[in-house]
Amino acid sequence: MEIIFVLVIASLLIALFFLSLFIWAVKSGQYEDDYSPSVRILFDQQENKKKKSNTKSKISNEARDVLL
Repeated sequence: MEIIFVLVIASLLIALFFLSLFIWAVKSGQYEDDYSPSVRILFDQQENKKKKSNTKSKISNEARDVLL
């Protein structure tokens, strides 16, 4: 029966520790910008498509030159 009290107290201390970390993260601004990460992914993909299309055209031009 004594171990149950020890475990309950230990779990409450751990829960309070994580709660305090969460409150600190919110106050320090960790969750303020929730829009730009999703938009940033879209811009990265568009830039990669442009780079890939330029690479494909260079490869096709080189292949055409080799065939001629």
